[in-house]
Amino acid sequence: MTSFLDELVAHGRRRPGAPAIVTPDTVITYGELVSRIDRLARVLVARGIGPEQVCAVAVERGPQAVVAMAAVLRAGAAFLTLDVELPGPRLETMVRSGQARCLVTTSALAGQLGFAFDGLRVHTDEPDPAGAVSLPPIAARSLAYVSHTSGSTGTPNAVLVEHRGLNNYLRCVVRDYDLGADTVVLQLAPLGYDASIRDTFAPLVAGGQLVLVPRSTLLRADEFIATVRRFDVDTILSATPTFLTFVSAHDLPPLRLTVSSGESLRPFLTAGGRARLPGRLVNQYGPTEATMTSTRFVVPTDPDTTVDLVGAPIEGVTIHVLDDDLAPVPDGAVGQVWIGGIGVTRGYGGRPDLTAERFVPDPLGGPGQRMYRTGDLARSRDGILEYLGRADRQIKIRGYRVDPAEIEGALLSHPAVAGAAVSTATDDRGRVFLIAHVAGELAEVTDAALRHHLAATLPPYMMPRRFARIARVPTMTSGKADRRALTVGL
Repeated sequence: MTSFLDELVAHGRRRPGAPAIVTPDTVITYGELVSRIDRLARVLVARGIGPEQVCAVAVERGPQAVVAMAAVLRAGAAFLTLDVELPGPRLETMVRSGQARCLVTTSALAGQLGFAFDGLRVHTDEPDPAGAVSLPPIAARSLAYVSHTSGSTGTPNAVLVEHRGLNNYLRCVVRDYDLGADTVVLQLAPLGYDASIRDTFAPLVAGGQLVLVPRSTLLRADEFIATVRRFDVDTILSATPTFLTFVSAHDLPPLRLTVSSGESLRPFLTAGGRARLPGRLVNQYGPTEATMTSTRFVVPTDPDTTVDLVGAPIEGVTIHVLDDDLAPVPDGAVGQVWIGGIGVTRGYGGRPDLTAERFVPDPLGGPGQRMYRTGDLARSRDGILEYLGRADRQIKIRGYRVDPAEIEGALLSHPAVAGAAVSTATDDRGRVFLIAHVAGELAEVTDAALRHHLAATLPPYMMPRRFARIARVPTMTSGKADRRALTVGL
């Protein structure tokens, strides 16, 4: 099997002087990058690392992290990327559940990670091993990386992703989004989340430039925008709608391509966000368990904001909308989303029970093929998927099904509201009601004014009973809205 890394290596041979990674302090060419990757890969192989072995990569955000992830793959092994800014106990849990045999880190970080590790340790600056070391071929079904679920719906689980799914996905990103040698991508997703793998490797597969800046720079709108301008960034591959709402309120430079994922894009579109992104905007959908992304939808300049369209499957992926008996529902009917095809992962490391529950034989696929139960509700019309929310988080108000995204979009259309999220609570009579958490310049805006604004577009049963003023919608490390944090102290 040819790996996506073969394209990266080919760029190093054909265009060794072309810039591959750009930071505020340095430029690393493709020739230099490939040399550093292969050196560390030889070190790993010489230390006994090979196929089906997991290497935890604990390296600070920057070029060394890119080198380490790629080197693990070139050695035939699988990486588990850690965000070294997380607490030590959290990292130790991820290393344990990911069944890492090796820890790849730097000499400077080796004693500062805050957790114990009894396995093999490899430093990224170790010298090239003596003697010839051959890098092994990579099998399509071999393990490529381990990624933990975000934890927003429970305890994070280690998902085992194979090379065939990763290769297919990255090549789809490059082809479908027209990435090339002139593409400049800003890595936005934090390390430790699978979106960072797309951010990191897609531009390198395409022969473009990957821009790496400190995470703190990306969390301030003015510094983010200055970074985009300074490095001529034209592509963002991993923006959550919460982040887009935050930065698009400012003077955002024109981007050729913005890819959104992780949350419903509908509130952003309802608030007129599409007009603030004049370039191509793509709405992606897919879980970690299906190799990051399963469908994508190119958002038109004048989108329909009454629906949350996530589009058609990428190449090699199938989408089934099924009823409780796993039978296909009619076109336009609501069902649960099941994902089949090449992107379906092995399942959860150390959790055969949960794997068997959520990964089942695909009755619509070929022999041995499986499909993954997402827990999401949707309907399909003429092959275009409309996302309807989580089956386990449906809100019912007086018998009506309520989509929080619709209320959030209506709130964001108010000129004083800069951020919005909707949660639920239960009163002393057991009745569920809505709480609207709003951020912005709201000192002169009363609850009555907000209700009046919402009443112009929403029915009475979708009206929040309470409005909670907040400084900013809280987010998790992944960039998604942290809805659990909203209810603390209420």
